[in-house]
Amino acid sequence: MADAPVLIRARQLSRVYKLGGGDVHALRGVDCDIAQGAYVAVMGASGSGKSTFMNMLGALDTPSGGQLTIGGQSLLNRTPDELAKFRNEMVGFVFQQFNLLPRTTALDNVALPLLYRGMPAVQRRERAEACLDLVGLADRMDHHPSQLSGGQQQRVAIARALANEPSILLADEPTGALDSKTSDDVMDIFDQLNAAGITLILVTHEADVGARARRRIVFRDGNIVEDTQ
Repeated sequence: MADAPVLIRARQLSRVYKLGGGDVHALRGVDCDIAQGAYVAVMGASGSGKSTFMNMLGALDTPSGGQLTIGGQSLLNRTPDELAKFRNEMVGFVFQQFNLLPRTTALDNVALPLLYRGMPAVQRRERAEACLDLVGLADRMDHHPSQLSGGQQQRVAIARALANEPSILLADEPTGALDSKTSDDVMDIFDQLNAAGITLILVTHEADVGARARRRIVFRDGNIVEDTQ
């Protein structure tokens, strides 16, 4: 992995929020390189800056200062439309809450990002079927979220995140709503995806989940205080 090209480069990355008439420094000049194909756990207490860091990597938030380059693209001074295009093409998201459309089948939930991308219906279905098969839900494609267990719903969410073939998969507390056995099953899927070459960055407060990654970055008070391979 040491020879893998750098996919994400942050230099003096900062984020300041104006709250209640004062400044809250969520990130304080963070320097970090993440290689293509990396498997990183981002950890830290609530308010440490870990979620802000992930939001920066996913172009869900914009830096107050510093530099952030992903896949050779600078994310500074981008318009909302440019950031949306970047997210659609480069990043897949998995969250603690599955965020599935309740009246929509698993297949159509997974196909939704492809609809936004303008992919024809036949190709959308083929790609969504392939993603559901990849996460072991080939036999649940026509089920609605209410007919699926929590673990199955998270698998649908993972399949949806993979639909656009992203370079980076960002997962924010992906096992937080799951029991330990189901968490292990979901983490097995993440392990397999990373082994297949996807750059995987997951935010977690769970030590056993963080231990599955090959690199651990720990935040405290907006700074990286530990970075271990």
